[in-house]
Amino acid sequence: MMNYLRETPWDKRNFGIDTYELLSAEEEALAQTEQTTGHFTLKVDPWHNKKKLHDYGFYYMDTLIKPACPKQDLIDFRDDGITISSDGEFESIRGIAEEAFIHGRFHRDFNIQSELADLRYVNWLKDLYKKGNVFFLFYDGEVAAFFAYQENRILLIGMDKKFRGRGLSKPLVSMGCQSLFAKGHDTLITSVSAINFPSLQMFYSLGFKMKDAEEVYHKYNVHLPDGV
Repeated sequence: MMNYLRETPWDKRNFGIDTYELLSAEEEALAQTEQTTGHFTLKVDPWHNKKKLHDYGFYYMDTLIKPACPKQDLIDFRDDGITISSDGEFESIRGIAEEAFIHGRFHRDFNIQSELADLRYVNWLKDLYKKGNVFFLFYDGEVAAFFAYQENRILLIGMDKKFRGRGLSKPLVSMGCQSLFAKGHDTLITSVSAINFPSLQMFYSLGFKMKDAEEVYHKYNVHLPDGV
């Protein structure tokens, strides 16, 4: 029998439980979650019939919008006070990551403690930092934001709260995108929670357009049925 459960050790280290991502939404895959304890993530097309998901204990968590932007469509926003560098200390952005992702699906999952959800994003950012996949964005010489990526995918963006509300998000992210295009990519893609309206509006204003979407479901299975 095929194994439809892919372990996600990057989540297990934060939550202290076994964590998995399902590779299929077929009933055979859903049934395997009944034989295993842990936390499960399943991503499906928004048009997918969700009845079986609910039958097997999955609950809706988020809708992810996936904007994309070809190089020629990027709108250039500038601010002379902004500079960017691949060099910086992780501790200078750790505090930003600890409070920047309240829209994340794990923050809204009632089975996950908020502190552990914060830790997940901090450790994710740290992994990307160790790979050299983080831009440090400075405003007047002070770290204002980070821009983390993997190849042409924009994964994590966080701005220090002291710089918010000053009209800096567009020029900061615009510069991050330009730096990523300079690495030779033709198109950039990202993923944004549908409830994160400010982030979606910001990407659209930079020239990104929605190309795809997916819904995310979670399941938290603590007890196995008798006989397992």
